[in-house]
Formats: sequence, C-alpha cells, structure tokens
Amino acid sequence: MRAKRGAAVTDASTVRHSALRSSLGLVVAKAAQTGAGFAFWIVAARATSDREVGLTTAAVSAVMICTQLAVLGAGSAVIVSVGRGESPARVLDAAFAIVGVAGTVLALGYLALQSAVMPDTASVSVLFWFTFLVAAVTGTLVIVLDQALVALGRGASATSRYTWGGGVALGAAALVAWQAHGASADVLMACWTLGTTVACVVGAVQLRRLVGYRPRPSLRLARGRPLLALGIPHQLLTLTERTPGLVLPLLLAHMVAPEAAAYWYPAWMMAWAAYTAPTLIGIVQFSEGVRDAGRLVSTTWASLRWSLAVGGLAAAVLVLFAHPLLSLLGERYADSSAGALRLLAAGLVPYAVLQAYNAVCRARGRYAEAIVVGVTLGVALCTSALSAADRGPTAMALAWLVVLSIGAAATGLRLIAVLRRVTRDAQ
Repeated sequence: MRAKRGAAVTDASTVRHSALRSSLGLVVAKAAQTGAGFAFWIVAARATSDREVGLTTAAVSAVMICTQLAVLGAGSAVIVSVGRGESPARVLDAAFAIVGVAGTVLALGYLALQSAVMPDTASVSVLFWFTFLVAAVTGTLVIVLDQALVALGRGASATSRYTWGGGVALGAAALVAWQAHGASADVLMACWTLGTTVACVVGAVQLRRLVGYRPRPSLRLARGRPLLALGIPHQLLTLTERTPGLVLPLLLAHMVAPEAAAYWYPAWMMAWAAYTAPTLIGIVQFSEGVRDAGRLVSTTWASLRWSLAVGGLAAAVLVLFAHPLLSLLGERYADSSAGALRLLAAGLVPYAVLQAYNAVCRARGRYAEAIVVGVTLGVALCTSALSAADRGPTAMALAWLVVLSIGAAATGLRLIAVLRRVTRDAQ
C-alpha cells in the first residue's frame, strides 16, 4: 500500500512547472499575502490603540520566530530528498510529524518564558495562548508546504492558499473593527491566526489534488534522522536570514516601547514585500541547483536578474508611494515611518545579492561559511538599528541599510569567486 502511494506521488510530481513559473507563482502568492497583511494592519490600526497594535505585532513576530525555529530545515530537506529521487510521500510524512511536534513545543516554551521574564507585556488569556499555539503549528506546516510544492514543481500553487488565508484574516479583522472599537491584542491575534490556519488547510488539499498525497505523519527515527541531518544546516542558514527582521520588533516592544514597534513594523512589513522576491526566487534557484548542478551558474545569474527586476519594481513603488501607503494606517504612521520605508526599500538590491549567495551555498553544501556570514551580519543589523532607535524609525532604517550594503558587497565578491570555481570544475 505504501509503495503504491509513494509511486502515485512520484508519478504525479513529474508534471513539473518551469523554474520561472514556480518563482513568479511564489512571488505573486507572497504579494497577495503581504497585500492582505497590510490591509489587516490598516484595519487593526483603526480598530484599537497603538499599544494594542504594538503588542500584536510583537506576538506575530514571536510566532514567526517559533515557526522558523520549529521547521528545523524540513522544507529544505524535502527539496534535497525529492531532488535525489526519494519517495515524496515518505519524506513528507516525516517532515510534517517533526515540525508539528517542534512547533507545539516551541510555542508553549515561548509563552511560558514570556510570562516569567516579561509579565508586564505578556498576555495570559486562554484565547491568546490557544491562538498563539495554533498559529505557530500551522505557520510551520505552511513553510514546509511551500517548499514541498516547489520540490514537486508546483510552486505556483501558493497563490490560491495565501489569497484564501489573507482574505479570511482580513475579513475577520474587519468584522471585529465593525463590531467595536478598542479591540484587544488577543482578539487581533485570533483574527491573524484564523488566516494562517485556512492557508494550511488549503495547502493540504492542494497536495492531495495536485500530487495525490495524503498525510500520514510518522515519527520513526529511521525516517526522521536523515531528514534532520539534511535540514538543520539549511535551517541555521535560514535563521540568519530571517531572525534580524523578526527579532527587532520584539526588542523594540520590550526594550524601548510598544509604540516604537508599532511604527517600525509597518515599514518593515512593506519592505519585506519587496524582499520576498529574491527570497522566493532563491528557493527555486536552490531547488534547481540540486536537481541540475551543471546549470548552477546560469541559474544563479538568471535568478538574480529576476530578483532585481521583480523586487526592484515593488521597491520602486514603495519609494514613490511610501507616505500615501502608510497614511492608510493613519497620519502618525506616515509621518513617523515614510522615510524608514524608503530606505528599507532601497535595501532590495543588497538583499537580492545576499539571497543569491546563500542559494549557491545551499546547493554546494557550503553551510558553515554562509552561516558565519549570516550570524555576523544579523548581529550587526540588529545592533545598529537598536542603537539608533531613540532617533526614530528613519535613523534605524538608515543604519540597517548601511550595514546590509556592506555585507552584500562582501558576499557579492565571494559569490563571484564561488561561481568561477564552479565553472572551472565543470570545464
């Protein structure tokens, strides 16, 4: 029965979409998610106080940190394993079981730690704990779903699940805002969690319809150990990419003021909409590099061009319309954060270079080098931004851009050297 099931998934997965179609499909999906997310924060900003918005953004950032830790590189391991010809069904069963348990443990651990260390800003309501736990688990599963469908050549399927998820979260927040002004952070968090849960459910349905997969999670060591051995180095590298942007709102909310996080987060979130282009195209670049190592050099340069083209277009829109976009949340947000948004959007170019470098390191197995670079850069980014926090979001963004540009210049030179070596080896 299992052999038949594994064969069915393998056969279905041979109907692959092109790398470009998968890349653009993922970008469109994330654009839909980000657009709905921006609309969600517009509604939230008008439904409650700056403090409640700040606490909600801190909670969302904490969930994202938990998901990035809990995924344990399972998504990257799926890409490598499927690229090597292993049965997708068995790989996915192990991956979903691992991240489900890890997401639960990390979410509960964070909630307990927050209650003990930061009781003044911690929420202890049953609603908050439940929605935080659900958001962490489903969010982790969605990350694996994204990369599993990329590995199966169906990355473009992300558009519908993120559209559904974002739309449901926005609709729930709008209903709350319509019913009463002054919603608590717990209620806003519940609305956000509902959208993540819907995206996860839609993704599970897509896996069954597109590739015939029915989840049967398994925690057998024989399946899980090889997956973790493959995934953890990849996840350590991913953490160096994502952690600075996720940690900073938490640090601002708990070390400076919730209002500081409230003003920084919309600018960062909108800039991240542009940054997702090189991030997602880098995932496809990595997947294609595993499947066809001989085309790594050409795939890398093509991916970098598309990252700059697609992401650059989004960044240009943000630079031109920073103030009008932020004013949708309220004039105080626009006055405080428009300059920061323009500077963060300009960081698209160095970020695209960094993503291209990391994707090559993943495909070539150069984890240690990329992790050291990422940790060094991440610490420098957070330290420089926090040191400028007393001067406002614009000063923080300037410090962030300067450090990111210096890091990208160094990694860009290293990327060229690695690709030259790849070319020489091929010849």
